[in-house]
Amino acid sequence: MAPPEPSTLAAVPFHFWSFWFFVFGCLVGSFLNVCIHRMPIGLSVVTPPSHCPHCKYQIPFYLNIPLVTWLWLRGQCANCSAPISPRYFGVELFTGLAFLACWLAFGGKSFVVPIAYCVVLAGFIVATLIDFEHFIIPDEITLGGIAVGVLASGFFPEIHGATKAAEGLKAAAIGAVVGWGLVYGILRLGKLLFGQQKVALPPQSQIIFTENELRLPDEQVPYEELFYRDSDSVRFHATRLEMVDRCFWNVDVRLSPASLRIGEETFDPTTVHHLEAVTDQLSLPREAMGFGDVKFMSAIGAFLGWEAVLFSLTASAFIGSFVGVTLILCKRREWSARIPYGPYIALAAVIWMFGQGRILHWLENR
Repeated sequence: MAPPEPSTLAAVPFHFWSFWFFVFGCLVGSFLNVCIHRMPIGLSVVTPPSHCPHCKYQIPFYLNIPLVTWLWLRGQCANCSAPISPRYFGVELFTGLAFLACWLAFGGKSFVVPIAYCVVLAGFIVATLIDFEHFIIPDEITLGGIAVGVLASGFFPEIHGATKAAEGLKAAAIGAVVGWGLVYGILRLGKLLFGQQKVALPPQSQIIFTENELRLPDEQVPYEELFYRDSDSVRFHATRLEMVDRCFWNVDVRLSPASLRIGEETFDPTTVHHLEAVTDQLSLPREAMGFGDVKFMSAIGAFLGWEAVLFSLTASAFIGSFVGVTLILCKRREWSARIPYGPYIALAAVIWMFGQGRILHWLENR
């Protein structure tokens, strides 16, 4: 479907669209809540329909109105009165305001650009909240964002300030490649420079190695976030270690992609599908970024171009440093280790989206 003609848009009051962008944003925010809850645990965002996580009550459409329902029910389930997190209301309101901001900032010149940027912001909201809670950015957001960004740039090249489909596709492809290649290079360099990171755990903590991830007391770490090279390894001393058919006491453990060493014995890790251990400290491979950040930056490049990649990479470093220093001054140094890098990238990209014209003007006059 082609976007409305400028003459058609001019005949409609500007703030008519402001109202509907806000309303549509709140509706999208309701769906984003579903994504934030279900994506990290591998559930479909389509089925089953929206329901209370406590009593499984299927929410009818008239009790699923963004903002209004939460306020009307005072943040409680209509069936079991279990509390509904204020986050649901907050995501709906924030998404509505974000969509409104896109229209107010870009709607005067284009109808397509604010819609495209709304899609980007929706992805940022989901990625940020999932990353905060689970320390992952789902492939549906990153790889899906790359695909949607490239396709949208072909159909609507004005996203990149172009007029022809080929120009839009070229800009998206260059942005995606620069985003992927640049951040992946930083990731690999970080692996070489930082090496291992010691993680202190509460006394007698139980850690579990499954087929896909390492489960710590307060987070789950996918193996793809730990092992980029064959030499990467997880090391710790276990007071007790249980395999499916064996048990060890007071042994040193070293797990790498190629081998599992327990005390003096060596195993093929592909044959060990479950491992539980008790320890109070372990050493993990340390990197500057996770692989999810590589894909995330590539998606940003596909939508916003290679200049946005460079700016987001630089600005996110400053934002991260500022947050880290602030937390140290507030005597909350340990909190900085709990904040993933994805939200810094998203915030930097938002700054670029809304301020790129002024940023480029400032750089040209330096």
